[in-house]
Amino acid sequence: MISTWNVAMLILALVVVRISHWLYRWSNPKCNGKLPPGAMGFPVIGETVDFLKPCGFNDIPTFVKKRMIRYGLLFRTNIFGSKTVVSADPDVINQIFRQENTSFGLGYPDILVKVFGKDNLFLKEVFIHKYLQKVTMQIIGSEGLKQTMIGNMDKATRDHFRLKASQRSFNVRKEVENLIVAYMTPKLISNLKPETHSKLIDNLNAFNLDWFQSFFSLSTWKALIKVLKSRGEAIQVMKDVLSMRKESREKQEDFLNTMLEELEREGSIFDQGSATNLIFLLAFVAREGTSSCTALAVKFISKDPKVLAELKREHKAIVDNRKDKKAGVSWEEYTHNMTFTNMKKLLFCAGYTIPAGWIVAVAPSAVHYDPTNYENPFEFNPWRWEGKEMTRGSKTFMAFGSGVRLCVGAEFARLQMAIFLHHLVAYYDFSVVQDSEITRSPFLQFTKDLLINISQSPTK
Repeated sequence: MISTWNVAMLILALVVVRISHWLYRWSNPKCNGKLPPGAMGFPVIGETVDFLKPCGFNDIPTFVKKRMIRYGLLFRTNIFGSKTVVSADPDVINQIFRQENTSFGLGYPDILVKVFGKDNLFLKEVFIHKYLQKVTMQIIGSEGLKQTMIGNMDKATRDHFRLKASQRSFNVRKEVENLIVAYMTPKLISNLKPETHSKLIDNLNAFNLDWFQSFFSLSTWKALIKVLKSRGEAIQVMKDVLSMRKESREKQEDFLNTMLEELEREGSIFDQGSATNLIFLLAFVAREGTSSCTALAVKFISKDPKVLAELKREHKAIVDNRKDKKAGVSWEEYTHNMTFTNMKKLLFCAGYTIPAGWIVAVAPSAVHYDPTNYENPFEFNPWRWEGKEMTRGSKTFMAFGSGVRLCVGAEFARLQMAIFLHHLVAYYDFSVVQDSEITRSPFLQFTKDLLINISQSPTK
């Protein structure tokens, strides 16, 4: 007769075998071919903890660097519960950027889909991304910037500098955010009641990426809840305004009017949710990425007297050559005178098989910091670009993406940074009052506010 003890031992053995089989399958996913080398980490969470560990800005992210040394330029992992292949190979990255419509689909971890909205068209397939580029050209494309935006940018930047010159110091990143919101919001959605405008601005400013850190920190989850709430309230404001605008048939010269026309167009890919989410995302990406890049530029310039001197020479010459000394930055000056300033199916790739449904992540920093591509890659050296034409198809320069995934706001960011630096160095002297270390986790994080003090430059 089988004893209770024997039955218990049998059940335990079956459980151990089952768990062992599950762990084996987790570490060795099914594949009709040869997977890239790598490890899948712990069950469920994968290697997410390592991925989110902060590292220095001026280096290849530690997570990528360690695995490049161990596995090579192409390796597998699991991040946020998603099976992922990471590429630091310039040829593979170029293939991903340029051929997404044939071999690579577009996917994001569920947590990012949740934060940015499931109806966010930026997270959809590449043909939709191309359509979005066309729709947004009138506001953040070259022609839209030239015709309507550059004047607003210049005036807002000039006014903010005049205001800050009377104060002791200011936070560069926050000030750039404020001035972008000041001129960008009316271009996106105008003619709002004061209380509605204030509510929208507050919620736009509350939406950020500061939560994207260790998932085991209570502060991270509190920040995430705040971000989700702010996004929901901002979207609701936009939906209410869109509905009222649609009923009244009132037309305004803003991007919301463009979205209304798109909604009424036969065969449109937009509905109310995706239209308002696009407006929200445009406001976010214009503010977040541009402010961080500008703060980085100011930080690096402040530490290099030679670079600062060359910038001052170039931008003071621009002002001196103007017939109207009170005029703002023109498109001609920006484009010609600021030379110093300016997976769907099974896929076989690099000898490995990437199964359908896997996310393929790219690591452009591994290419940018490769000494075979750039001499002394960790050194701040603007002259390295002198005389070089960086094209969209470059395999060694992908600061704004490339190919079909070129950032739709790339020209906007470059223009705003150029105008900010123009006013800073042409009309003012500045000094850093409080410096800040920069980390990645994996997005850029400023450990402190970067504070500078400005004073009017002496006139000739």
